[in-house]
Amino acid sequence: MAYSVKECFLTLQGEGVQSGSRAVFLRFAGCNLWSGREQDRATAQCTFCDTDFVGTNGEGGGKFARAGDLADQVAIIWGRSEERRLVVITGGEPMLQLDGELIDALHGRGFRVAVESNGTLPAVDGIDWLCVSPKAGTDVVQRAGDELKLVWPQQGIDPAALEGWDFGNFLIQPMDCNDRQQALDASIQLVMERPLWRLSLQTHKLLGLP
Repeated sequence: MAYSVKECFLTLQGEGVQSGSRAVFLRFAGCNLWSGREQDRATAQCTFCDTDFVGTNGEGGGKFARAGDLADQVAIIWGRSEERRLVVITGGEPMLQLDGELIDALHGRGFRVAVESNGTLPAVDGIDWLCVSPKAGTDVVQRAGDELKLVWPQQGIDPAALEGWDFGNFLIQPMDCNDRQQALDASIQLVMERPLWRLSLQTHKLLGLP
């Protein structure tokens, strides 16, 4: 299949358990919970997204006709080092485009494949690290993985109801919103009350990284 990529660049993973790791970020265009257009935000299933995933005009973005072509792009961006190769596939919603052929191609070039998804579509086989970030009011079908990352606060979603899902790590991440301090305070309070959860900060924003 052809792949539409918003951007693809080298940075540090800024969120979650793998925070601080060198990684190529591969951001697919498109999402099933929001069009990406501001005029549609108020009526979208996800209203707080802080990412531009529209089009293919970002750094390293474009249309890729074959999985091997895209995997080659990721390898070029990573550079010559063969150690601890990591690609983080995100969006938008990556499960709209990610397939086994691309995962195999990335594995063939020595990459561990991490994916960040909203969980409303089932994950494809072969992913090495799966992070699911549920959104209130959506039907989350992917209830197992390595990392559950809940952006907080969200009305209409109960963290206690998620604690029976099959994840190795449960993370609370303060929402990037107008009242960031309130979101941070609410997140800290939740972690203090429910110790299964850990606090995750968007360190790339604190460091000024993309």
